Amino acid sequence: MADSTNTLHVQICYAMHGVQTLRELNVPVDTTLLEAIHQSGLLRQMPEIDLTVSRVGIYGKLKSLDTMLREHDRVEIYRPLVADPKDSRRMRASKREDKKAR
Repeated sequence: MADSTNTLHVQICYAMHGVQTLRELNVPVDTTLLEAIHQSGLLRQMPEIDLTVSRVGIYGKLKSLDTMLREHDRVEIYRPLVADPKDSRRMRASKREDKKAR
């Protein structure tokens, strides 16, 4: 357990198709989201992660890389979307309507 006066216990999460990575680490109290990602080693292990393109967040809420972390934060690195969710929904709805019309 982290010493609450000097360090924070945080998690760094990244998921891609078929691979989910969760790293737990203790970081100094004044650590930013970017610094924690670097300390986790994920960028070395998964060079496809590009923080200039990928969005990041804490518990599903988008955050900037300079956000200061708090105890028990779960930092999430999000992959770029392959397809626009609205376009995908429209295509599925269109297919359903085509089936009904037959």
